[in-house]
Amino acid sequence: MKYGFSKTTDYSFEEAIQKVTDELKKEGFGVLTTIDVKETLKNKLNVDFKKYTILGACNPPLAHQALQAEEELGLLLPCNVIVYEKEGKSVVSVFDPMVMAHIIENPDMKPVAEEVKKKLERVLEAV
Repeated sequence: MKYGFSKTTDYSFEEAIQKVTDELKKEGFGVLTTIDVKETLKNKLNVDFKKYTILGACNPPLAHQALQAEEELGLLLPCNVIVYEKEGKSVVSVFDPMVMAHIIENPDMKPVAEEVKKKLERVLEAV
């Protein structure tokens, strides 16, 4: 995956969501939004889909710093983390903020993106 990082775990789907939420908190992130894709697709389209959740994570100090450098950055926030089932295991994936830094081409964004990346990599390592 060129725009993020993933890890497959033996945690159940529910355990993986709880573990990643706990690890995000340790790195200063809160989960602002939780989107249950399976439920949404069932309700809106009446289709069955695997367990798949999108967590919208935000680290307020880093978000503030990034928004000061680039006010349109809100289009790319919050940092999305996904958890889904695959072949009896749980996959946790995080967005690579360096992709965002390349899209924006604002040199003030690079140090913020690097800090967010370090934190998200630690989250993924701990899951």
